[in-house]
Amino acid sequence: MRKSINIAGFKHGNNPVPAASLLGNLLVSGAIFGTDLSTGKVAETPEQQCANMFIVLRELLAAAGATLDDVVKMTFYLRPEVSREIVNMHWVAAFPDADSRPARHVMINERLPAGQHMQCDVMAVIGGAGV
Repeated sequence: MRKSINIAGFKHGNNPVPAASLLGNLLVSGAIFGTDLSTGKVAETPEQQCANMFIVLRELLAAAGATLDDVVKMTFYLRPEVSREIVNMHWVAAFPDADSRPARHVMINERLPAGQHMQCDVMAVIGGAGV
């Protein structure tokens, strides 16, 4: 049975969409962006948005019973002026073992919502780390 996953302080505006969906042990998120979970507002700078994005990611995984070890793929959507180095810094901190990192794809997107410098989404297989 499919289960909607939501976390406090994070939502997709007024749209009736969960932050992620869990089916069996497969977790797939919608857009994750740089929301400050304590205020519900998106941070202003790309650096702070990226930091918040990884905080939201961890909280979302935890709400589904997952950890960063369960992540198999992430896709990042960046405005053209945003450096990948901002993402790389948080990526390496989240996934320090170069021999055990998820797949990743980065796409340049000029059409992100106003005020958003970046978004990401995630796919995780819960309990898949030992497979």
